[in-house]
Amino acid sequence: MADVEIKVPSLGESETEATLVSWLKQEGDSVLADDVVAEVESDKITMEVVALEAGVLKRILKPAGEQVVPGEVIGLIDTEAVPSESVKQPSQDMPIEPETDSSHTPPAGETVAKAKKAAANMPSGLKVETSPQQRDDRKEERVPMSGLRKRIAERLKMAQNTAAMLTTFNEVNMQPVLDLRKRFGEAFKERHGIKLGLMSFFVQAVAQAMAKYPALNAYIDGDDIVYHNYLDVGIAVSTDRGLIVPVLRDAEKLSLAEIERGIADLAKRAREGGLLPDDLKGGTFTITNGGVFGSLLSTPILNPPQSGILGMHTIQKRPVVEDDDIVIRPMMYLALTYDHRLIDGAEAVRFLVAIKEALEYPASLHLNL
Repeated sequence: MADVEIKVPSLGESETEATLVSWLKQEGDSVLADDVVAEVESDKITMEVVALEAGVLKRILKPAGEQVVPGEVIGLIDTEAVPSESVKQPSQDMPIEPETDSSHTPPAGETVAKAKKAAANMPSGLKVETSPQQRDDRKEERVPMSGLRKRIAERLKMAQNTAAMLTTFNEVNMQPVLDLRKRFGEAFKERHGIKLGLMSFFVQAVAQAMAKYPALNAYIDGDDIVYHNYLDVGIAVSTDRGLIVPVLRDAEKLSLAEIERGIADLAKRAREGGLLPDDLKGGTFTITNGGVFGSLLSTPILNPPQSGILGMHTIQKRPVVEDDDIVIRPMMYLALTYDHRLIDGAEAVRFLVAIKEALEYPASLHLNL
């Protein structure tokens, strides 16, 4: 008999434990090499545990819900065993109803009649009400927080307790960017094989503004300020498990097409659970887009230890004044939350204005057609 161990995969340098979320195979089930047999969830991501060899899942050593560490053995696969016959489950088409004792249950008509009689005997003006205890549609459900949700809560509270967060606002006329996408969108997709979205313009605009105001790309470490000569942008992605912020590396060097491809890859893997621990580390600035959900305005919270986060919002047509004329333009509110310990208000405002100007005059942003 040859047993192969099922081990918890590496979670990255800063991750020392995780939660065994679920077993996708049960004892006695046959497995193939590279089959996903379990899932573990660290503070940041959910990772799949795969079988190294084919065989039968002989034993589960750690039940779902337990804490595990990288390299820990959580199960055994017998590579020489024959799968046992599966236990038949009740048909989904024939649900099993619980047995009832009709001798203690009055007919429905009798119950209704008694209720009407009670109401008739009550003084005028009083109503018959069902107390909360008598209702069967009022329910509560208590479930433990996932490791990811707990980590999100901890980091957001840490940001509030640590940084001196302040938010400044501006609005940007998106007409130039929308016109550019309309004019060159097809050629861009044909040339680069990907759709020209909005996020790439914002990433490049942030990169240009960072060159003038590097403090937005720095962070406080004790009594020191740590500056970066590179821009690793965290792109907030909403998933079924919560908000995840994968990182686009060296964004200041990327073209619009490279940014679009990078973001598409990160978002896809974030929603499918395919991110690696290193995909979530080391961001120097974050962009979040609440506009995809219809948010008109918000005050985003910093992603520690970063000193800045840019909030995008929904594009809404509004009347604006141009050359003393009132015109309708597609406008977007921008919100910049920054750490006031490191960044003065004037610097934050100028940084946001630089982003606004880059978007309203996008000739400096390279399409690379």
